[in-house]
Amino acid sequence: MRKVFCLEDLEEAARRFLPPAIFSYVVSPAESGATLTDNRAVFDEIRFLPRVLRNVAGRSIATRLLGQDYAAPFGIAPMGVSALTAYRGDRVLAESAARANIPMVMSGSSLTRMEEVARAAPGSWFQAYLPPTPERIAALVDRAARAGFGTLVVTVDVAVRGSTEHYERAGFSSPLQPDRRLLWGGITHPRWALGSFARTLLGSGLPHFENSDNDKRIAIVARNVVREFSGRAHLDWTAMRRIREQWKGKLVLKGVLHPDDAVTARDEGMDAVVLSNHGGRQLDGSVSPMRVLPAVRAAVGPGYPLLIDSGFRRGTDVLKALALGADFVLVGRPFNYAATVGGAAGVAHAAGLLARETEMALGMLGVNRLGELSPALLMLRPETFITTPPGA
Repeated sequence: MRKVFCLEDLEEAARRFLPPAIFSYVVSPAESGATLTDNRAVFDEIRFLPRVLRNVAGRSIATRLLGQDYAAPFGIAPMGVSALTAYRGDRVLAESAARANIPMVMSGSSLTRMEEVARAAPGSWFQAYLPPTPERIAALVDRAARAGFGTLVVTVDVAVRGSTEHYERAGFSSPLQPDRRLLWGGITHPRWALGSFARTLLGSGLPHFENSDNDKRIAIVARNVVREFSGRAHLDWTAMRRIREQWKGKLVLKGVLHPDDAVTARDEGMDAVVLSNHGGRQLDGSVSPMRVLPAVRAAVGPGYPLLIDSGFRRGTDVLKALALGADFVLVGRPFNYAATVGGAAGVAHAAGLLARETEMALGMLGVNRLGELSPALLMLRPETFITTPPGA
């Protein structure tokens, strides 16, 4: 990690560490990658207008979200099969986040039982991919509550399965097929093969998807993997109303882009929404969350919690989002890479880098508290941002 000076350095380090098929699963976008590209390009269209001589000696990036105090305005986004890229990846991410006093959202497509992570890092959040029937949804929600999670994040931008062409071309498939190509990838990447995959097999056996349902375990090589993670095309707001009635903790909707959907989520009792295009992995050509953030903030009003993800890599990215109206940022792939190449120390290093960048940029903006950030500190191209709700 001595050669990792920013989050962007972690991607190349993970590329060298992981077999091509496994790395491709993490890094791959949908189809042509237009959305993935725009998730980064949008930040170049925003410039700061800093203030000077503001006495920023007492600045702080601490923040409060959903009733909890955090050390920084960012957390770790949910990422599936993290335990395939990093040994005990879900626990590493959760425990490291707890030590850094930032939230970690455990993925519903994880390979570690939610109960284990909740015990190891009680402040973690759980992200659910909804099963296809009301009975199975209720059972999964009840399981998350019994495990001790206080915040449930429901991802809603996966009504149908997205494009898989990129990582399939590289040799990754779902279900995972241990063929010659994957075997050769392991042989040529012994640190991953011995330090992550072999340790997992010896310690707990063949990885399973542990949290897709109430208590069902689905082997990562099982033929019915795709079927078990499908069947959501018919889901609508009725499912969310049932979950809201059942779930007593904080309920967050992830995968919202349209201002009208954010307003509906607010009116249906969701405690917050995450503006997200799934890191460019679902609908290619969908808008960057940053481009609709001002309009969503205008639509839901000043007090409703808005989180955002997709493409964040720098502390300046975080501050641009907060200045445009977000309350909190979730960062995904870089933390996966950090756990992959450095374990808990890698995640701590990544969180420290992003926190230092955020705190440093805050001072150079002439701001002491995150609540002082506003669009008045930014310059952007109005024609590429939606600043008012449709029809307003």
